[in-house]
Parts: sequence; structure tokens; C-alpha cells
Amino acid sequence: MNRQQLSMMEADDARQYMLKDNFEIYEKKGIPSGAMEMHFHHFYEIMFICQGDFAILVNNITYHLKPGDFILINRNQFHHYQYVKDQHENSKRILMWVSAGYLEALAKKNADLTYCFTQTQTPAWHFPAHHREHLSQYLTNLLNLEADKLTPKGEKRLLEDSCLTLFFVSLNQLCRHPEFSFRIENTSSNPMIRTLTNYINDHIEEPITLDTLAGQAHLSKYHFVRLFKELTGMTVHDFVNHKKILRACELIWEGEPLGNISDLCGFSDYSSFFRNFKAVYGISPREFRAMYKGNSLP
Repeated sequence: MNRQQLSMMEADDARQYMLKDNFEIYEKKGIPSGAMEMHFHHFYEIMFICQGDFAILVNNITYHLKPGDFILINRNQFHHYQYVKDQHENSKRILMWVSAGYLEALAKKNADLTYCFTQTQTPAWHFPAHHREHLSQYLTNLLNLEADKLTPKGEKRLLEDSCLTLFFVSLNQLCRHPEFSFRIENTSSNPMIRTLTNYINDHIEEPITLDTLAGQAHLSKYHFVRLFKELTGMTVHDFVNHKKILRACELIWEGEPLGNISDLCGFSDYSSFFRNFKAVYGISPREFRAMYKGNSLP
């Protein structure tokens, strides 16, 4: 099949939402300038590095990825690309987004295909050559299926379902082997971001001010704002706001009444919570609850 036909995502594409209900897969080349800011999404993400170097921050740790490495990002997990000049220009990777509902449907209650994302060992993996070639072939097959215009739609869906089932079963099996987890020497962490994240999580119900966070970092407000933007690609206000929205999502999944969430997440009132939630997700909290918890609208 002609490689020119494969589904591509431009490096500067800033989209962080799915266009399909089940999964999307793309090739991506060069510096991903559209993903420089800290962000999260309500679907799972897999990235396989085909060539070149790539660095990404997940859970306050930066992973320095090489060809053959996988990064597996859980739902609602903060992450962003970290550019290193003269190192990442030749990067090429395969990016896949997949919804939780689709993985549940594939498993048919017989397995947990999300284990590779929810395990606590590491989000980054370096599998032995024969295993990663096996996994990368599934990804290539999926890319080819995306480009296939001849196979009837029903047959194509069956092939995609089969390929993804085999891919995730194989991936989960490999992620049960800690010896394949990422080496610590290929990671780096920033203690300031870790400290601030912990503080925000512990005080999510309270008003969190710029002065307070600068004090936690032991920096002047001016230096704190500048350094925070350099490290995360976000303003302090946006970072705190996104953390509050993340907590709101968790409470919605736990069944907390929507009317209680603004107080539990430190918003001034429900209208402020509603406005900020919709700005991040593009849908209302009520629509989110119906879509991702399977509840019918009251």
C-alpha cells in the first residue's frame, strides 16, 4: 500500500479530542509544536517512537524516549512534550487514541484491556526487539486499514477489532514484566512541579492563590510565574483550573451529585464550575456524566 495514503497528523496540530467514538491512529513527524502545553484528555493515548528522540513529561517525570520505546498515557493524566533543540527535529512516531468504552466493548467482560494504562509501574516501556516488532506490526496494520478504501466497511471494522484486541492483549502481557519498564537513568523529574501538584491536590477545595504557590516554591512571584510557564507551557491559573477539572471528573465518575462538585473542587459557584468545565471538555458536566458513566439524563 502506498505510504503516502497513511493517516497523518501535522506536527503543529493542537487537537486534543477524538473525532471518532472508538479509536484514531496517525503517523506524526517532527517537533510536535501543537502539544507544548500541559494537557489531559478523557481517552487513552499510546505513542510508539519510530525514529529520532522524543521527550515527554508525565506525572512530573520527563521520559527521554528513543526509537522502539512506548509511552502509555492514562485518561485524565497531565502530560506535555518537552522540546530539546537539535535533538527532536527528526522524530517520527505513531500516535493512537482509544476510548475507554471501546476497550470495554472489545474485552466483553472477559478481560481488562486497560491494564497497560492503569498499572503503576511506569507509563514508559522498552520491550525486547522481537516484542516491539510484534507490537509495531499491529500498529502498522491499523494504519494500513485506515488508508484502505477497498475493503467493505463491515469487514474493515472486524479487522480493526481483531487487530486491536491482539495488540492490547499482547501489550498487557508485556506490561506485567517489570524488567521491561523504563530505566531511571532515562528519566528526569522536577521537584517544584511535584511539590506544587501535591499541594494543589491536598488543597483542591480551597482558594489557591499565586502568592501561596510561589511561597511553596520558595520563589518570588515574578520568577515563579516565568519558571512555571517554561516548565509546563501553561499559566499558573490554567494549571490550577485544569487540576480542579480533573478532580471534578473523578467525582463525576464516583457518582457525586453535580450540585456538590463546585464546592468540592474549589470553584466559587456552580456557574463558574460549569463554565470552566465546558471550556476544557467542550461539553457540560451533565453531558459528560451521561456520556462517560453511562447514566441517562434526569
